[in-house]
Amino acid sequence: MNIKKIYMDADALLEGHFKLSSGNHSQFYLQSAKVLEDPKTAKLLAESLAKQIKDSGLKIDTVCAPALGGLIAGFALATALDVRFIFAERVNGVMSIRRGFEVAQGEKVLMCEDIITTGGSAMEAAAVVKELGGTIVGVAALANRGFCKRAHSDITTKSNCKLPQDIPFFALADFTFEMYAPDTCPLCKNGSEAIKPGSRGN
Repeated sequence: MNIKKIYMDADALLEGHFKLSSGNHSQFYLQSAKVLEDPKTAKLLAESLAKQIKDSGLKIDTVCAPALGGLIAGFALATALDVRFIFAERVNGVMSIRRGFEVAQGEKVLMCEDIITTGGSAMEAAAVVKELGGTIVGVAALANRGFCKRAHSDITTKSNCKLPQDIPFFALADFTFEMYAPDTCPLCKNGSEAIKPGSRGN
């Protein structure tokens, strides 16, 4: 499965000058919502990701995704794995699990995002799951920005990766784009202005 082509065909691999959720800038941006708006594609990707996870032998009770970006990917993956799905959301800037969701003591939870950059949002949500008694057994995403090592990839973990190294990380492909701090961004120096197309911007 050519994940890059799927993103390109859906106009979801954007090129320009973008401000990422981290505050850094990049020439490229992955807009997974454009891929996941087609239910057939979402199902195809989730089933491919689920196969990786099933083949690993990992035991999972529940998939949990941080809102908003991980919701569709997380639900599709939970469907493919035939397990329960819950989500975490920000309330006044703090990640919370609400809406009557409960986590049993020792419940095996897989965190799911559409894209993992450093894994910060996934780990914020994971901390809430652990506070409620759950056990984080793995992390999954459709795409990996290349800062964290995933299963079946030779990319090495970078220093800014926030995912734990003692649990597996599954993703369908690596997208290794350069990122720049705003004060050293060559695109800014050329007079271009960064836009923010993600869920926290528009």
